[in-house]
Amino acid sequence: MSDIVNGLGRATAYGALGLVLLILGIALVDVLTPGKLGRQIWEQRNRNAAVVLSSALLGIGGIVFTSIWTTYQDFGKGLVSTAAFGLLGLVMMAVAFLVVDLITPGRLGATLVEQEPHPAVWVTASCNLAVSAVIAASIA
Repeated sequence: MSDIVNGLGRATAYGALGLVLLILGIALVDVLTPGKLGRQIWEQRNRNAAVVLSSALLGIGGIVFTSIWTTYQDFGKGLVSTAAFGLLGLVMMAVAFLVVDLITPGRLGATLVEQEPHPAVWVTASCNLAVSAVIAASIA
């Protein structure tokens, strides 16, 4: 019974940390794109913005999953590791976004929230997932 209680405690801590990282991911995409992301997706039904945000959330989720899955036996180290790798993933996604913005014409953030579908959305989403996969692989 104590194993179950211990497991629930760990799951709660990791779950809370994962939610914080996901919220930071939402905030990051919101900062990198013009306008309010929530309005773009839920009120204006902007699929471009939704794809970019979804890719960032899936990427962070993959990093958090990998970090938990390969966690240290020491619970404290596992939490710190998950937080560190999650934050690294967010930073690297932002850097990748800025690099793509520098090497492509126009303002990437503005392009990503256009109402009409744009191929740059798929490039940015793929970049988010690729960066996350690299970070996740470095954990294992």
